[in-house]
Amino acid sequence: QVQLVESGGGLVQAGGSLRLSCAASGLTFNSYGMGWFRQAPGKEREFAGAISWRGGSTRYADSLKGRFTISRDNAKNTVYLQMNSLKPEDTAVYYCAAKYLGTIGTMDTRNMGYWGKGTLVTVSS
Repeated sequence: QVQLVESGGGLVQAGGSLRLSCAASGLTFNSYGMGWFRQAPGKEREFAGAISWRGGSTRYADSLKGRFTISRDNAKNTVYLQMNSLKPEDTAVYYCAAKYLGTIGTMDTRNMGYWGKGTLVTVSS
């Protein structure tokens, strides 16, 4: 049974940082591209960032470039999202997701194979 469990969310002031983690189990982690997505209140889920299954490539939503960094540790079956210079508009539930042999050009909200349950990030002004 595949499980993706996010952690690290919470309340932070604008300008602060958080690091989200997503621990995967039940799959061959190093064969999966990993993505981070987010859903703000009243809005649709959107792409935040992704890292290829090989780990050599990353892609970010334009609004997050330079502030968010995605990385993975295959030895720990974990993907991370480092979020810096947080803004109130970053408030959302953040989800990680996995796609078999996913590359940065092929991962979006419509085609990920597995999803976590999300972790809430709240940025206060």
